[in-house]
Amino acid sequence: MNTRRFFLLAFAACISSIKANSVNVTPRMKCDTQLCENTPTTRGCWGAYDLETNYYKTAPDTGKTVEVWLSVQESICNQDGYERPCMTFNGTMPGPSIVADWGDRLKVHVTNNLKSNGTSVHWHGVHLRNNNQWDGVPGVTQCPIAPGESLTYDFQVTQYGTSWYHSHFSLQSSEGLFGPLIFNGPASANYDEDLGALFLQDWAHIPTFVEWEAKQKFGITAAQSTTLINGTNTFNCTAEPHENCVGGGKKFEMVFQQGKKYRIRLINVALDSQFQFSIDGHSLTVIANDFVPIKPYLADSIIVNVGQRYDVIVEANAPPGDYWLRGGWVQSCQGVANDHPESATGIVRYNAQSKRDPTSISTLTGPATCLDEPQANLVPYLEVDVGSITDTTVEDINVRLTNAALFQWTINSSSLVLDWGRPTVQQIYDKERIFPTPYNVVKVKKEKEEKEEWAVLVIENKAAAFFGGIAHPIHFHGHDFWILAQESHPWDGTSASFQAKNPVRRDTAVLPAHGYLALAFELDNPGAWLVHCHIAWHASMGLALEFVESENSIATSMGDWKTLDDTCKSWSAWSRGAPYGQGDSGI
Repeated sequence: MNTRRFFLLAFAACISSIKANSVNVTPRMKCDTQLCENTPTTRGCWGAYDLETNYYKTAPDTGKTVEVWLSVQESICNQDGYERPCMTFNGTMPGPSIVADWGDRLKVHVTNNLKSNGTSVHWHGVHLRNNNQWDGVPGVTQCPIAPGESLTYDFQVTQYGTSWYHSHFSLQSSEGLFGPLIFNGPASANYDEDLGALFLQDWAHIPTFVEWEAKQKFGITAAQSTTLINGTNTFNCTAEPHENCVGGGKKFEMVFQQGKKYRIRLINVALDSQFQFSIDGHSLTVIANDFVPIKPYLADSIIVNVGQRYDVIVEANAPPGDYWLRGGWVQSCQGVANDHPESATGIVRYNAQSKRDPTSISTLTGPATCLDEPQANLVPYLEVDVGSITDTTVEDINVRLTNAALFQWTINSSSLVLDWGRPTVQQIYDKERIFPTPYNVVKVKKEKEEKEEWAVLVIENKAAAFFGGIAHPIHFHGHDFWILAQESHPWDGTSASFQAKNPVRRDTAVLPAHGYLALAFELDNPGAWLVHCHIAWHASMGLALEFVESENSIATSMGDWKTLDDTCKSWSAWSRGAPYGQGDSGI
């Protein structure tokens, strides 16, 4: 962002701060004439705002609109030397970077150029305050965008940090429909250059929907073919010859300059794989998890589960040379998730002209269990304690047999199956009765609108034997959650172990094997919000629930109902002759 323009906008926002901004939060009542510039030595600054600003209550309004155009289309991808059909945004995987500043308005125009599928775009981890209709979940907040149709997502950026956008239409994100989402703002440590997003991904040479129909919908998990770093890697065609193995793959590379500090934004977009990221010969300073700045800590590696993001700073202080950058596929999480775990590598070079393979080695060992980074490390920089809890929901994850050989994941004995053509928010707007429901939709409601109130969700991993030994990355839409407890043993039914004083805060966390996850969230964002496992196979089986928060306030907090209705009418007209029916939960 132009520095002079930023200061003028920040100062204008400051002197007019008595007026609420477009996301109905109270701007910071601070009018410093000495605005603090965000520079390599003052990354905690952001004009009239900084790391101390409570971004849950306060956000800048820059007055600037960032517009982006995305085309959803079918493509042939060759990410590692093996060609196969895929889906892309604007013809690339990952899709184009969407970059905005904290306080900007973001308008993204999405056109569905697929021939035989609907689609949508979800803004992973974005709160969308009082803008629930733009969350991008067909069957919850919208109908799918029909082929040939367009939809504009329009919302204020009230957070800062790193995330990704992706299709939330069935398994499309695993076919390549994802891209980086970066909101510039302050940071909890200084750095020289921002290298942007770095995606960690598993990848199959068989299209995901083919895998689903052949095995996955029956609960028979098959290995993915390989791993990708930022969408690219090499594959050994000699060892596994096939007519589609045409070569042309390459390792991801980044170039360091001696003495500089680089910010890298790690994002796990895998279908079902956890990664242990590291760079040989270098340490990582971890400064954020998901959209939450944390007090910096030093690490040799960082564990990143599906849907999670970590911002790290790497200082180029090693002897100049070539070093392996390692995705580090974690085998203790999904025992069959990858055929070639050793291939999850890229290259860091100190000389851009070098073509040599690194000879560096790693002494790291993978974790023995499938967990997140230690909670003691993930201390939020902005301290926020859990407030008055008025509602507690307890759900258990289990499996049910669908016949003698098949099983299905459940939450509270129910598997969520979405009706793409009749989204929850539309039912609410039409004043239809949605409770009780035959599937897992939970009502949470504020008792007093003017009072700060919190709800708690406890998820227990109660599946027996093998199934209970599988951990699940749980993602919450529309909110950050405060982790009251994350334990690898059964819950005792009390809150005695809950940590409510500035606990770990994020939007995606691991439910441990045979354990439980207790999450608190503030009731400050009316809407229908999805909570689900981010392992794509599990989500497709319905391992999810909906929270309908403050139902009576949803209609008044959302504005563009005509666009919702028009999208649903177009979908209804097209879907009657659609070549494919809904083959999974739709999530």
